[in-house]
Amino acid sequence: MKDAITGVFADFFCEYETPRQVLVRSKRVGVVCRLIQLGVLAYIIGWVFIYEKGYQIEDTAIGSVLTKMKGVGYTTEGEQKRLWDVADYVFPAQGDASFVVMTNYIITPRQKQDKCPELQDGKHRCSSDKDCEVGFRRTGSGHSVELKHGAACCFVEPLGSNLRHMTGKCVNDTRTCEVFAWCPVEDDRNIPDPALLLTAENYTLFIKNSVTFPQFDVVRSNLVEGVDNNYIKKCLYHPTDDPLCPIFRLGDIVKLSGFDFLHIARVGGAIGIRIEWVCNLDYNLKHCKPKYHFHGLYGSASEKDKARASVGYNFRHAKYYMEDKVEERTLMKVFGIRFNVIVRGLARKFDIIPTLTAIGSGVGIFGVATVVCDLVLLYVLPKRHFYHNLKFKSTVMEHEVNGSESSERTVPMADRDTKEPPPITVKE
Repeated sequence: MKDAITGVFADFFCEYETPRQVLVRSKRVGVVCRLIQLGVLAYIIGWVFIYEKGYQIEDTAIGSVLTKMKGVGYTTEGEQKRLWDVADYVFPAQGDASFVVMTNYIITPRQKQDKCPELQDGKHRCSSDKDCEVGFRRTGSGHSVELKHGAACCFVEPLGSNLRHMTGKCVNDTRTCEVFAWCPVEDDRNIPDPALLLTAENYTLFIKNSVTFPQFDVVRSNLVEGVDNNYIKKCLYHPTDDPLCPIFRLGDIVKLSGFDFLHIARVGGAIGIRIEWVCNLDYNLKHCKPKYHFHGLYGSASEKDKARASVGYNFRHAKYYMEDKVEERTLMKVFGIRFNVIVRGLARKFDIIPTLTAIGSGVGIFGVATVVCDLVLLYVLPKRHFYHNLKFKSTVMEHEVNGSESSERTVPMADRDTKEPPPITVKE
């Protein structure tokens, strides 16, 4: 065992391998070799250079977005008529990349901090003061959480709620517990159906976007060549007929995102608008143009989604004012469509370093053909032992054979035998 291990180490340190070329005339091996080389060549040209653009360097964009809504809404609730403009139905009003367009609402006017009875919804019924507890109670979304006797309210209810202080009294007229809150309390049990602001379908959204590719010192805007003031006054975005127009109809955005406007307008939802810049800067800069994509994020309010929790999008908004030196407010529970404008950009340009790297790696891959063909010759073909004798030849230095160090000529291992080995003939 010791001699075997010693022999392995001696062979490792005292042997040297050098490549030897053997010309093998074999149709099968030749065809396999050329097919592999052809596949490698197709991979380098088709995938590395044409598809992956391996000869270019890349840079991602830094983008900014400004938005502006236009349109007027009109509602009639009983005898009360109201006009809604941009300042009323867009939240926030700064024109950011993320904003909400109100499509439905529940309004509770002239609220003030006072004592008043709870809603007659069956959850707060009482017959005497014993049925009403004292302390803070936060209710909403069909459930309530009690905070005993002035406990600090410092957590956030995930489904939305109102904070009310229970006075411990039962109101005889309504047979509900009395609370100290913004009175009258909000009644949001019935969402208007259909939505009150269906006219929002015809509102228009103007998006102004610019991107910068710092590595290439290139700045582009979605107001590309040909998109001037005269064009903007007449255009309306269409994915095939007018894909560069920066003005979008809300109804079209909802449709392109896969939602039904009547459903999403009632309970709200969210839509993502993705502006994509993919630019090849080896061509003229005018070919660097944006493409718009629309994605429904949540809140379709379709029949299959009605069983899901927290479908839609809503929030509360209040306008405060003073009336007879008493602070009052008008509370609105707003249902709307939340728009998120997202910018993604990628620019490419020729560079010598990735080009040489791609070529070098491709040349290296060509060696796969040689490796595969050698494996076929040495381990697969019936006459593999003949190929093995042709490919590998062992030699020793002459001084190691004769014990002389005066000559550096190599002597084949076969010359050490007394008998000349027979010639090798390979036939296919």
